[in-house]
Amino acid sequence: MDPLIRIFHWGLVGAFATAWLTAEEIQPVHEFAGYAVAALVGIRFVWGFVGSRYARFAQFVRGPAASLTYVADAARGREPRYLGHNPAGAAMIIALLVTLSGTAFTGWLMEEPARAAAAAHQLQFVVPALADDDDGEGRAGRGDAEGEAEGPLREVHETLANAMLLLVALHLVGVALASFRHQENLARAMVTGRKRPAGAGDIF
Repeated sequence: MDPLIRIFHWGLVGAFATAWLTAEEIQPVHEFAGYAVAALVGIRFVWGFVGSRYARFAQFVRGPAASLTYVADAARGREPRYLGHNPAGAAMIIALLVTLSGTAFTGWLMEEPARAAAAAHQLQFVVPALADDDDGEGRAGRGDAEGEAEGPLREVHETLANAMLLLVALHLVGVALASFRHQENLARAMVTGRKRPAGAGDIF
């Protein structure tokens, strides 16, 4: 397995975990971790076009029909083994990359009041301004332009971050299921770079 993909994978795990744990607690660390996430995702997008065979999007990204068919086959216990990413795993990778991109981008917008104000203006029709919270005073009610701008943008940022947790949980379930079904430790393969050789019926 591609060394850069393995470095990306574990680097992203560390960066996202750090960003999540330091949110609203240690802001400088949170921001640094967010920039690390953005850099890693950017590298992965580039590598998806110029990297090794199994790293390229063209090799593993398939349409919704292929992913649904794979999930249906997995539910019946007859899904084929893929040496690269299976269709469901490929869909998860795209979902993770898109969600991470949105999370990092909205975090970057909130770094500067001017950016946040421009973006929040566009988001008004999608996310209502936080006029009031449980204590009767929302973030947008801080009485300054920055608070008004950040309200809806922060809502989108936090929603995307929470969506990431759900996607990560589904990803772990999928990895555990595939590891059990095909008798190989995929988490270990992401460390060593080695998977069981192809057998009859495997897709590569």
